[in-house]
Amino acid sequence: MKVAFQGERGAYSEMACYDFFGSELVALPLHTLDNVFQAVSDGSAEMGIVPIENTYAGTVTKTYDLLLAHDLFIVGETHQRIVHCLLANPGTSLERISRVYSHPQAIEQCESFLIELGVEPLPFRDTAGAARFIKERGYAEEAAIAHEACAQIYGLELLKKSIETNAENATRFVVVSRKHLKATEDVKTSLVFVTKHIPAALYKCLGGFATNGVNLTKIESRPHKTEKSRYLFYLDLEGHPEDPNVKEAIEELRFFASFVKMLGAYPKETSQ
Repeated sequence: MKVAFQGERGAYSEMACYDFFGSELVALPLHTLDNVFQAVSDGSAEMGIVPIENTYAGTVTKTYDLLLAHDLFIVGETHQRIVHCLLANPGTSLERISRVYSHPQAIEQCESFLIELGVEPLPFRDTAGAARFIKERGYAEEAAIAHEACAQIYGLELLKKSIETNAENATRFVVVSRKHLKATEDVKTSLVFVTKHIPAALYKCLGGFATNGVNLTKIESRPHKTEKSRYLFYLDLEGHPEDPNVKEAIEELRFFASFVKMLGAYPKETSQ
């Protein structure tokens, strides 16, 4: 099975691929999240795995935008504990480092360590790419924040492990596919909707979930890109769309919403 991910070899997204699918897969590294969604859409990859939220940095809004734009479905999820490491060229020392490259979110997640170290943080497109970049340049004063696996992949030295500010730092990844997969037990459903332009619209859209006993685990709003003062609401709930109570709640939602798109029903990860 070929699974697309954003980043280079050693990226956290690649680690999420192996965590979810096991070692028997072909991991396809791509430059952007757009590339991942396009590869799955056109059949270059059977599935893709993308980050959707982080406990420290919050929602990956680009992923939500792409879920809306593409006819793909969420078919699974996995949570990755994010352990950031400071990697440098062999033979250097922590005291010599003056510049640190990494993805902006990784830099933010390690802010306290970087301030204490007194270095210049420099944003890069992804963590693994930053590791490869400093290896190619070969400067003793440069380091990268990346997964520990990048040390072996790119021939770098591990200067310090677990440099993230939040010890509980974790990222939720979702698996996307062109096809629905059967999910029957302990199911989570994701959808997006836009309310009608009526008084108490959001209250009315959500009321059916309360009256039908459906537990909502997440709701997040995003400004509508083409309709001023309108919002998209992304929703996660417990249950399958064909469960009687969930089905009734979604029917009520459709009555008060001007737009509803089902993003997927998939097994909820239980070990987080």
